[in-house]
Amino acid sequence: MNMPSPALPADATLASAPFDLEKQVGYQLRRIVALLGAEITHRVEPLDLTDAQWKPLLRLLLGQEGTVAALARSCHMDAGGMTRLLDRLEAKGLCTRVRSAQDRRVVHTELTDAGRTVAAQLPAIFEALQAQALQGFSAAEVAQLLAFTQRIRENLQALAPALDGASASCYEHPAP
Repeated sequence: MNMPSPALPADATLASAPFDLEKQVGYQLRRIVALLGAEITHRVEPLDLTDAQWKPLLRLLLGQEGTVAALARSCHMDAGGMTRLLDRLEAKGLCTRVRSAQDRRVVHTELTDAGRTVAAQLPAIFEALQAQALQGFSAAEVAQLLAFTQRIRENLQALAPALDGASASCYEHPAP
């Protein structure tokens, strides 16, 4: 398969431009994700949640499909890891699993009242963190940033058309 060459600035050549990691968009995005993750972990600790535990709770609160497979995909985990994570959340009384009446092979995860109470606090935590992260940005700059990141995601998705729908869709609802 013949892939187009990446575009370089008009005044740059591979020989004259030393590689600068700090100028790599992916590197900067990864650093931002790491900083956000560390701060989220700190902010969900008072709810007695780990970084992994808040993710399925939020997805269930938002009404996303609650099967192990669907939660695993949306939380970027394998099904076995998600099952163990749900075991821990169930032991905390935050969720329960209910076998489907239509297909006994399918098990749905639902929030308990306690789980709903905990999960309902998550959006405010993430909105406050986003407000702090975007402090000093105008509304137009935030909109532009979102448009740029959307374009990057679309460009990267176009590089992997061979991905099946399930693999590609796991990136449709990333963690905040």
